[in-house]
Amino acid sequence: MKGSYINRLYEHVWWADAEAGKALMAMSSAPSEFVELYAHILGAELIWLDRIEGQKRSIAVWPDATIEACLQLAAKSEDRYRAFISSMIEADLKGMIVYKNSAGRRFSSQLEDILVHVALHGSYHRGQIALGIRSGGGIPNPTDYIGFVRGAASATRADSG
Repeated sequence: MKGSYINRLYEHVWWADAEAGKALMAMSSAPSEFVELYAHILGAELIWLDRIEGQKRSIAVWPDATIEACLQLAAKSEDRYRAFISSMIEADLKGMIVYKNSAGRRFSSQLEDILVHVALHGSYHRGQIALGIRSGGGIPNPTDYIGFVRGAASATRADSG
């Protein structure tokens, strides 16, 4: 689905995942709760792809991982999603995916809705990570979609005078 909005959205997801990881790596001692959130973003990405592909869950919802291990998970997630998205056609987005959530409840959701959810879920938690990095004295990397699209970060409070 090269050129589709889903492809563009996921190009952002992969970039934002990498930027969050770089910002955590840059801290002398990243707070563990934010490393856990980063691992959760990546675990959720992989679990949703497992569900979409009808596979057994390959990772925990909250994996216990170091930042280094998270970077490997981010690469794995990107590789798997790239392969999946490149094999899709537009009509696939309307298909229904039947799956069980982490509590074992059965659901059916449209693929398009799942893919948008995964992207928004990661954005939510990357915002929490950015706040945590800033609170810990670090400087978070911007991960806003518009910054990705235009290749320049959004304005900050310091920019507004």
